[in-house]
Order: sequence, then C-alpha cells, then structure tokens
Amino acid sequence: MDKKQVVIVGAGISGLLACKYCLSKGFNPTVFDLESDIGGVWVKTIKTTRLQAPKPLYQFSDFPWPESVVDVFPTQQQMLEYLRSYATHFDLMPHIKLQSRVNNISYDGPSSQAWSLWNGIAEMSSSKGKWNVTVTDIRTATTQVYIADFVILCLGRFKDVPNMPKFPVGKGPEIFRGKAIHSMEYAAMDHDKAEAFVKGKKVVVVGFGKTGLDIARECASINGPEHPCTIVYRRDHWKLPDWAPWGIPLTYLYFNRFSELLVHKPGEGFVLNLLATALSPLVSLSTTSKLYM
Repeated sequence: MDKKQVVIVGAGISGLLACKYCLSKGFNPTVFDLESDIGGVWVKTIKTTRLQAPKPLYQFSDFPWPESVVDVFPTQQQMLEYLRSYATHFDLMPHIKLQSRVNNISYDGPSSQAWSLWNGIAEMSSSKGKWNVTVTDIRTATTQVYIADFVILCLGRFKDVPNMPKFPVGKGPEIFRGKAIHSMEYAAMDHDKAEAFVKGKKVVVVGFGKTGLDIARECASINGPEHPCTIVYRRDHWKLPDWAPWGIPLTYLYFNRFSELLVHKPGEGFVLNLLATALSPLVSLSTTSKLYM
C-alpha cells in the first residue's frame, strides 16, 4: 500500500510537529517554507528577543532543552539552535524544502458529507480526491505542482501579514519626512543593518505590546540618552518588570487548572457558566497586565 502524501505549509514549530507526527503514522510528508531556515517567526526576530515563557514550559515533550542552555529565558539564537537540533534528531530535514513559495492550493475530486468535523473552506473534500499544491523554488525560479492526499497549514497568526492602520488621504506616512516602517520590516533586517538603521536617529514606536517594547529597548540601548526613543500608545497596560514578583512566578498563576474556570466553554453547564461570569474580572486584570523582562 502506497504511503499517503501530506503537504505541510510552514516550517515553524507547528510545522515541525506536524511533520514528525505524520512520519510516526507512516505518512510521507513534505514541508514547504519561504524562508532560508526553519523556525517560523524565530527566523525573523529582533536581536535582543528572548523567550517570553520559562524554558521548562516551552519545550517539546520528547526533546527537552540541552543542559548547555542555562538561561531561564533563552535568546533567539538559542531557540533556533534548539529547533534545528529537534529537526535533526528526528530526521525531519530531508522532508523540508526551504525557500519554496506555495502559490496555490486546489482540490480535485468529489465532495463528501462523510466527515463530521471540517475546519476548511468551501465544500468538504473526499478521501478519494487529491490536492494540487503549486510551489515555486525562489532560488531557481522554477514552479512545480505537488499532488497530496492531505494538506496541513502551519502558517501561524503573525506570519508575513503586517497589521497597518488606514489613514485618511493626506494624513498618512506619505507626508512624513522620515521613514515609517512596520515592526516586521525591522525584524526582517540583518541585525547589523537594523542597528545602523536606528543609530543616531529619533525613533518613535507606535504600540505598547511586547514587540514595541522590544524595539524601544533595543533603540535605547543603541542610542543611549542622547537620542531617546518615544513610545506612543492608545491603551494602558500594566508592565510587570519581573516574571516572579514577591518570589512567585506569575506563570504558575495562569497555567493551572483553576485558570480554566475563567473561560466560558461550549456546552458548559449552569455552575461552570456562573463561575466563569463571576471570575471574569480576573480575565480583565490579566489582559491589562503584561509581563515584560
């Protein structure tokens, strides 16, 4: 019996996991990613970016962090090395095609009402049909159509789609005398190029989230007090300077069974509904406070 062919789009953490799982089930997966390295969002990050969760809570269950990584919050480079080690250990690299752009995905075959669960678009596909995945190798500019039994999308919510605000005509970046870029453009720069880009300049960061603070901290480190960085934001957040204030790691306060009671669930009974409603102020508190190292 021929192995089922599976196409996986994205070689980030979820794509690597999907590839390993497919191999364990006897499938033949092929992973496509536009970047020149595996790692997803970790490939294009700011130089000073670190893991936001303690490493014991951010690791593969069957592949722990090496003892050589002693930092509680590993750096970007340590994270990439960890992901590469994972892919090498489980022999995933032969199934990964980098610098490959997926241009189109189409389905050939009859529709089916046999599947009770479906998270796609249009009609449900049949197990008798095939998926046509058109891929361009950006190194050779050649295009090939791959035939697959299944397609798994592992793109991630922050992948290559900048959220740019819309400005009225005559009031947008076009009238700004300086350079206006999205944080994704800054993160995609080579680290030395990014430093040269902001060095000696007055920088304004719009946004008070984690990425905005990372960029502001990096700019402040590069330019010092001579050219302070300004942050402009719309909504206040309570930034906590330590992940373990009062000696208690905050992670333990929301990564536990009790925190599940804060969220409304489909089909919940009266008691669970009452608890989630009564505890809703704690959810508001967690969204207005951010942990920032």
